[in-house]
Amino acid sequence: MTGWSDDTIWWAVYPLGFLGASTRPADGNRPLEHRLPALEGWLDYLLSIGCNGLALGPIFESVSHGYDTLDYFRIDPRLGDEDDLAHLVRACHDRGIRVALDGVFNHVSAAYPDLLAALAGGPGAPTADMFHIDWSTNPPTRLNFEGSDDLVRLNHESGAVRELVTRVMNHWLDLGVDAWRLDAAYAVPPAFWAPVLADVRAAHPQAFVWGEVIHGDYARIVADSTMDSLTEYELWKATWSSLADENFYELDWTLTRHNEFCESFTPLTFLGNHDTTRIASRVGGAKAILAATVLFTVAGTPSIYYGDEQGFHGVKYDRAWGDDEVRPVMPARPDELSELGADVLRYYQQLVSIRRRNPWLVRARTTVTQLANDRIDYEAWDPDERTRRLHVALGVGESVTARIADSGGELFAFEG
Repeated sequence: MTGWSDDTIWWAVYPLGFLGASTRPADGNRPLEHRLPALEGWLDYLLSIGCNGLALGPIFESVSHGYDTLDYFRIDPRLGDEDDLAHLVRACHDRGIRVALDGVFNHVSAAYPDLLAALAGGPGAPTADMFHIDWSTNPPTRLNFEGSDDLVRLNHESGAVRELVTRVMNHWLDLGVDAWRLDAAYAVPPAFWAPVLADVRAAHPQAFVWGEVIHGDYARIVADSTMDSLTEYELWKATWSSLADENFYELDWTLTRHNEFCESFTPLTFLGNHDTTRIASRVGGAKAILAATVLFTVAGTPSIYYGDEQGFHGVKYDRAWGDDEVRPVMPARPDELSELGADVLRYYQQLVSIRRRNPWLVRARTTVTQLANDRIDYEAWDPDERTRRLHVALGVGESVTARIADSGGELFAFEG
């Protein structure tokens, strides 16, 4: 585990949406548009929340939404160029902010040049083994990702794929980025990552790497892949559904699981991301503050999806472009944000401040002390120094309440 990650709270951004770039496919080559520099105007805002990590969604050249990669070594012209990214990384580092990139290494665009070369050249083509292609059909059949004809799966048994991924990760770490999120890591054999990450860490021992894993044996996946962490969707789901259903027994059960995971690794914890309905849309604005209370008082490396700290709403739909609501454009500058989100931001700042004053929470364990459908009380405590503990009480009965206290008294109170 990379030491600096213990002190990191990420602010996660989907750049194409945040910066107002079109995510629809275009006819012909796209013009170069320097949008990435606008993110520099948000770095002080990131710090004002209490975050110190900027986790960027896909920024490499792609056909549409960023997860259909065309070129891993070129910044998407809708966002800018390599100089723009290098300047952004320097601006982040000048402020003590770490930078993570999104590595989409499970699949590529159906128009990916090496794939087209393979289909044109047949099974003997130099790039043919990089992809899952059934050559017995006419035309050959590609193995697509989750039913999308636009996304074609890489063959992770291919040495060429292993070399490509290693080269891409090192290339951008050489430029100065600090971390990688591995997209759709749940669909990649965990053993694929071990030799890749060994080579990456040989060149960049301080790099932090986490995988997007939705379900499965989390501890085993971390061990086999050698990733530092992974996304804990179990805690995400239990948090919002316990609040939505007013049934804290699910959260109680999941906190026990969470303790077990933390014996093996430090999970990447979150309330939302570019693929999920906003927490405020799922549970309402008041209960969303309770969700944030959980996020910042249990173990893990927390990540805030941009806009959640402002109480943004947005629903993910199961249809074409159904992610648009949860990937919104932001104003040109933070001072143009609506005042409607100011109260939510202040609650986030208070919660992050508690987290900062109790850095041991990254490795905390939780013990539930009172439980009912509409109420849960728990203690978060330091396994290395058990006198360090916080008392957390959440209620969703006639009123929605959250309290955090330590031995010195109340630290946080919310009623909505």
